[in-house]
Amino acid sequence: MDKNSRIYVAGHRGLVGSAIWRHLENEGYTDLVGASSSELDLRDRTAVFDFMHEKRPDVVIDAAARVGGIHANDTYSADFLSDNLQIQVNVMDAANAIDVDRLLFLGSSCIYPKFAEQPIKESSLLTGELEPTNDAYAIAKIAGIMQVQAARKQYGRHWISAMPTNLYGPGDNFHPENSHVLPALMRRLHEAKLNGDESVTIWGSGTPRREFLYVDDLARASVFLLENYDDPQTINVGVGEDLSIRELAETIAETVGYEGELLQDTSKPDGTPRKLLDVSRLHGLGWKAETDLADGIRTTYDWYLDHKAEVRAK
Repeated sequence: MDKNSRIYVAGHRGLVGSAIWRHLENEGYTDLVGASSSELDLRDRTAVFDFMHEKRPDVVIDAAARVGGIHANDTYSADFLSDNLQIQVNVMDAANAIDVDRLLFLGSSCIYPKFAEQPIKESSLLTGELEPTNDAYAIAKIAGIMQVQAARKQYGRHWISAMPTNLYGPGDNFHPENSHVLPALMRRLHEAKLNGDESVTIWGSGTPRREFLYVDDLARASVFLLENYDDPQTINVGVGEDLSIRELAETIAETVGYEGELLQDTSKPDGTPRKLLDVSRLHGLGWKAETDLADGIRTTYDWYLDHKAEVRAK
């Protein structure tokens, strides 16, 4: 990419999009384009085409999505499937209509089979049954990968897709029910500390293992891939290490200063037993994550403390 390329970041106000926007600015990219959801509903096909024809970006980064944790995915599966399919189809079709040659589609590690061999290689895609609590979201993201590959094949586009692991960081959604596990735990443990609660109950057994990537690392990886990767196969983005949900809760409790008991509600679903990405292909290109989990959690908690008034209403 040229530093003067016009780059449209779809979803630039979200956790991922805002981090990518910050990184692009820090790297000296000078012509960034974005539109908030109130300015442009990406589910509105006509509006998306009009926007794309008006702005005519050289590069598109599709970081827009309806996202949530296990509860939200399982409860609103129809919305997650429909909204995400509409968003990505509209963005990619409009980009193709104006001959955008370079596009990055960001998906999710939930695309892989529930019992995929660990760590999960990119070749595991479509080799087994999905995790039922988020299969609707996963199907939408798999369709996005297929659309990238189809555009490359049919139109000769240099489009790519990347599958990040679980993300966290400044700008995350801290809703107590609809957010992902790390920010949800952070908020609950912080509030438990303030309330003097003797215990906090965590969904599931606490044994599932997860990998967590600091969102600013994903932003660096996204720009790196746009500058260095051009292949139809999706590529994993992660840190290559995981920990149990119980260990995660204990780390967050130590960070926020909560000293009460952590209980497990085993009647709640665990989700996929383990989800660790094989990031050897990305490492082979010369990129590795930089942010230690403990440091990332501390930075995220500091951001949460500074923005409690905003996140409380979410």
